[in-house]
Amino acid sequence: MEHLPRKVGVQSVSRSTLSKQVVERIVQLLVSGQMKPGDKLPPEMELMEELEVSRPVLREALSALETLEVITRKTREGTFFNDKIGSHPFSVMLALSVDNLPAVIEARMSLELGLVTMAAEKITDKQLEKLKETIDLIANNTDNNYGEIDKEFHRLIALSANNPVVEGMINSLLITHDKIDSEIRHRERRLTVEHHTAIYEALVKRDPHEAFKAMYHHLNYVRQKVLKYYNSVQ
Repeated sequence: MEHLPRKVGVQSVSRSTLSKQVVERIVQLLVSGQMKPGDKLPPEMELMEELEVSRPVLREALSALETLEVITRKTREGTFFNDKIGSHPFSVMLALSVDNLPAVIEARMSLELGLVTMAAEKITDKQLEKLKETIDLIANNTDNNYGEIDKEFHRLIALSANNPVVEGMINSLLITHDKIDSEIRHRERRLTVEHHTAIYEALVKRDPHEAFKAMYHHLNYVRQKVLKYYNSVQ
């Protein structure tokens, strides 16, 4: 890899901004073409100087980008844009909008509603069995701490769509799930089981229209619940 110039043209941000603005500036290096997938980012001290931010703010931004799989931090080697980021553009868009909860929810809905209709046509009996296992696990959960099981339910559906073009979006979809899940203040296990069962039964019948309807009912319910709290604290 060629040696990067000392200055990469990162626009400075005001001291009052938070890590989201730093995320945006770093992503803009990709969007503008100044840097490419696989390129090494400048050292932390240089980024801090050019962005005029503190180390904690920069590291918070880098952690967010790493979670979104936009960058990879390697011990003693540095921080790199991921090689495959060009094939996962949804991760970049998510990085730019991660604090826009309404947009994140709509993005998740757009992806999952399409995936569940494809899943209705392609899901295997074995995948259906695994899906049913997640519903049983939630139903038998005693402490309402079933976020990871819930995520597995949605992951299985996404994977069962069996479409290599959208595979690159699945990890980003799960990140949106985590973001939305973190905003849920009160879980309703009975309703979760009811909604998931309706989706499952539509998939068993291989009915894409019913699967779409059941998934929309579920995700719209989650959207309304999360945004009600989100709007109350804005």
